[in-house]
Amino acid sequence: MATGKRRLRVMAVLWPAFLMAGVLETLVFALVDPSSLHVFGGAPVEWSNSGVYTLAFFVFWGVIAAAGTLTQLLALSVDDLNANDSGTPPTS
Repeated sequence: MATGKRRLRVMAVLWPAFLMAGVLETLVFALVDPSSLHVFGGAPVEWSNSGVYTLAFFVFWGVIAAAGTLTQLLALSVDDLNANDSGTPPTS
């Protein structure tokens, strides 16, 4: 796949994932107070609210971007998937 196409595919995944991570974070933290979070063992999370918001945003962004990347990968044709970096199919 050519570099220009690859760049477009990456941006087609990362930009919507960025926007939706912001929306998801807003929805989650409208219902959850970061200062009341506890670790699985029951100990309270001792991070600042902004640290929790930041970590949650990047986790949400990563998960949504991974889903978008898998969607892009599954949408590729066989020829695109097997093409080399110059965009031409491999020769036998």
